[in-house]
Amino acid sequence: MTVIGSSVSQPAVLVLEDGRMLAGDAYGAVGTTFGEAVFSTAMTGYQETLTDPSYHRQVVVMTAPHVGNTGMNTEDEESGRIWVAGYVVRDPARIASNWRAQRTLDHDLNDQGIVGISGIDTRALTRHLRDRGAMRVGIFSGDAAREDATALLAQVHASPVMAGADLTADVTTTQPYVVPAIGERRFRVAAVDLGIKAMTPHRMAQRGMEVHVVPAQTSADDIRALGVDGVFFSNGPGDPATADDAVALMSQFLSDRIPVFGICFGNQIMGRALGLSTYKLRFGHRGINQPVKDLATGRVAITAHNHGFAVDAPRGGVFDSAFGKAQVSHVCLNDDVVEGLRCVDVPAFSVQYHPEAAAGPHDSAGLFEDFATLMSGVR
Repeated sequence: MTVIGSSVSQPAVLVLEDGRMLAGDAYGAVGTTFGEAVFSTAMTGYQETLTDPSYHRQVVVMTAPHVGNTGMNTEDEESGRIWVAGYVVRDPARIASNWRAQRTLDHDLNDQGIVGISGIDTRALTRHLRDRGAMRVGIFSGDAAREDATALLAQVHASPVMAGADLTADVTTTQPYVVPAIGERRFRVAAVDLGIKAMTPHRMAQRGMEVHVVPAQTSADDIRALGVDGVFFSNGPGDPATADDAVALMSQFLSDRIPVFGICFGNQIMGRALGLSTYKLRFGHRGINQPVKDLATGRVAITAHNHGFAVDAPRGGVFDSAFGKAQVSHVCLNDDVVEGLRCVDVPAFSVQYHPEAAAGPHDSAGLFEDFATLMSGVR
């Protein structure tokens, strides 16, 4: 990524790898950026999206037309920085109007060097991505937007693809840290950071869990030495087919019958540990309005998603794995994608969505209590 200054009155062009180009105005930092073009259907929570490490190397297109109305604040950040590779909006807010706002969105985009584009038809772009699938994209603003179209497209084609990308090392914490339990400590949990969001250990802490967030490369012996009651595997970016180390780590805890809970990337890791394969979705699930059905109860929850890969698992009944019987526990009602797995013979389960749900909805917050119940049962 190159950044060369302010976005005031600067032209910008978005170039997809299939050759489609859209002209607009620079938004955020001015320069050049590349990533995978994906769209989010959320109407709110843009700050949580921007600071979610799972969006590393992705250019996010917002389907909601107005973005930036509520500004930015420190409290709602899901990590210490903006992770998206680029940002695409139709109508950026001219002012921030919220009592909690500390800064404007364009201030933070500029301050952190995030190249974006505004003034384009983001819903038409979303329709295009739904038809053609997620693909590489470049945003060029300022002087870069005036370059020859053929040269711009060549740069997009030279950028890396998401399939086969191993990005965990880019996002995991470099040092372990502890999020204390709120109130009485009921459990001690190790959270393997594959790109964790700040709200996730907070939700566990609210339920009496002392959460030890550890780097992805932490050994099973070092985690056991913490004396944990359970192990959590977080969300994160990249292709789960590359995550052999995380799969091996989870497999050790499944063998030990230590309670395991995974979300998002952690669900894909569990799928692979159970002997299943993963695959890339055509355009993925991103947003906070995705309907998911619990196959055991029939209950439908509206859930928060951010995943471009999924687990390929058999529906209906149980299947055999290296750790005994397992089953698909949840599916997405939009496209029947697997949204959860549950082990029958070992204390482990996972979901593909985000029960911490910053910035909502909170239909699935009880899954953290399910984790507590699982740890209580093993105790």
